[in-house]
Amino acid sequence: MYLNPNWRILTVGDGDLSFSYALFTDIKPTKLVASTYDDASTLTTKYADNALTALEASKVTVLNSFDVTDPQAWQRLNGELFDVVVFQYPLIPAFVGEAAFRENTVSINTLNRALLHQFIKYATDFALDSNGPMLCYITSKDVKPYREWNIEGSLNNGLTSHYLGQMPFDISLFPGYKIRNVDRDKHVKDTSGISYVFSPKATPEVKSKLTMPAYLDDHSCALCRVGPFHGEEDKQKHLLAKKHQQMLAFEADWQAWLAQFNHRE
Repeated sequence: MYLNPNWRILTVGDGDLSFSYALFTDIKPTKLVASTYDDASTLTTKYADNALTALEASKVTVLNSFDVTDPQAWQRLNGELFDVVVFQYPLIPAFVGEAAFRENTVSINTLNRALLHQFIKYATDFALDSNGPMLCYITSKDVKPYREWNIEGSLNNGLTSHYLGQMPFDISLFPGYKIRNVDRDKHVKDTSGISYVFSPKATPEVKSKLTMPAYLDDHSCALCRVGPFHGEEDKQKHLLAKKHQQMLAFEADWQAWLAQFNHRE
């Protein structure tokens, strides 16, 4: 992950705040504001080892109860502007109880896409300085279910921010950072991560650090991240496969959610 120390950085959804503290101690950005979805009490109860006290002692602003899907949460920034907003390993919390699960009519796949779509939208609308690079970083794992969210595809449909490319995330460059389970005090396995970059701008400083995956070309399947196909027969075989049909269903559900969201907006 490329981060310029001169940038003003906002982190969101940083469960135990260990990523934000690693940024503060190792990157030493010009400005850093950290935020968590949980309130302070829940955070310290859920994660016995957390960086809340250390960040506050270092005079780093921490915004708790910060829901990236709520425009009012972003307005708590009080006009502060940033060069990059970073969302590390986002994942919606599990449903509490069978009743909550049954009452939800939207797939888990769509809910996670919606989380990221709204993150990009509101970060761009409320947090990013139009005079800066205006970057949204999303770091995610390249395994199921994360790779089924089509992050580099239709996630940003209808938004001003474009997918610029991606770069590997090397956790060893952020000493002390632990990827935590979103619901409980458990360290998640440090599998390789990818940081996806979105912006309304094409900033040369960042673009030079990014790559475009080969499966986005016309001879591959971007939804399933496979290809290139070895001829038309190979392509048709893939299109009829169960995996591809599942991804088409995910995509149809996503487009239906987008239509409803855009209608509300």
